[in-house]
Amino acid sequence: MSSYGKFAYVYDELMADMPYPDWLTFAETAWKKHGKPVSVAELGCGTGSITIPLAGAGYHMSGIDLSSDMLSVARQKLEEHPQGRRFLREGRVHWIRQNMTEWELPETVDSVISFCDCLNYLLDESDIKSTFARTFAGLKPGGTFLFDVHHPNTLIRYEEEQPFILDEKSVSYIWTCELDAPRREIEHHLVIFARESGEVNLYRRFEETHVQRAYDPEWLTAELLKAGFSNVKTYADFKWVEADEGAERLFYVAVK
Repeated sequence: MSSYGKFAYVYDELMADMPYPDWLTFAETAWKKHGKPVSVAELGCGTGSITIPLAGAGYHMSGIDLSSDMLSVARQKLEEHPQGRRFLREGRVHWIRQNMTEWELPETVDSVISFCDCLNYLLDESDIKSTFARTFAGLKPGGTFLFDVHHPNTLIRYEEEQPFILDEKSVSYIWTCELDAPRREIEHHLVIFARESGEVNLYRRFEETHVQRAYDPEWLTAELLKAGFSNVKTYADFKWVEADEGAERLFYVAVK
């Protein structure tokens, strides 16, 4: 069962309510505290909903994702952006298909970001460790690594609150979850109905399965320190407050 294949082409419509401005604000605030970057790599950039606005803010962006379909949508969005061609001409945006566990750029960057719980898609501890190691190697001295993950308790809430149903004119879904509590791993199963382009009453049905794993917050901090990072801080839910058991989304700020 595939992830982010056909789903990539309805992703933006389904995720229209995602708090992208809050992620952008969090990044900008972190950079004010730890140094404003010039070059930024985004791991798990998806359809470019964070990469493109940051390019518009003047940063030189490398959008890295494993899904060729998501990158295809990102390229199209950039082409349709009023300043997209200028961004490409100036080398402001590069799209790169790589696995975040082994990502590598020709030159080190000032900051690395990974938002929207992308690291929760890494299902083995070794993958987390590899990603941290590669990110440390890919950063300039003093560079920052900013990312968020689901708190383990968030996966429990997902299972308790399922099923989730969306019923819109152009796209609908039925979303169910199955939790493996000992592993803190959850399987999201989506049945999606997307209206065919140019049609009124014709929909295509497809299924997607996404698996995520949550990790102990203290373990993540310890692994960041083992990778070489210093000054590792954890915050809760887009706010610059210390994370506790009530947090839904954990934000990490680590400095090389």
